[in-house]
Amino acid sequence: MSKKKQRTPIAPQKKKVDDSATSLSDLMSEDMLAKLKGMKQEMKVIEEKELEKEKEKRIQERMERENNKSFEELLNEYGDQGEKY
Repeated sequence: MSKKKQRTPIAPQKKKVDDSATSLSDLMSEDMLAKLKGMKQEMKVIEEKELEKEKEKRIQERMERENNKSFEELLNEYGDQGEKY
C-alpha cells in the first residue's frame, strides 16, 4: 500500500511594494504639500464657520417659536407652575 502525501496549502503570493515610494508625501514636492496643508486649514475654518451659523440659526428659530406661542400653548406647556398673586 502506498502512503498518500499530505498537501500543504499554497499561500497567496504577496505583491512586492516599492520601498522607494513609501508614501504619497514622499512623492510630492514641498510646495505642493504646503498648498495642500493650507487648503486643509481653510476648509477647516470654513466648516467651523458653517457649523457656527447653523447653531445660531437653530437658536434663533427656537427663540422665534417660543415668542410666537399662543396663550393656549403656553398654558398647556407650563400649566399651573407659575406663582399665584
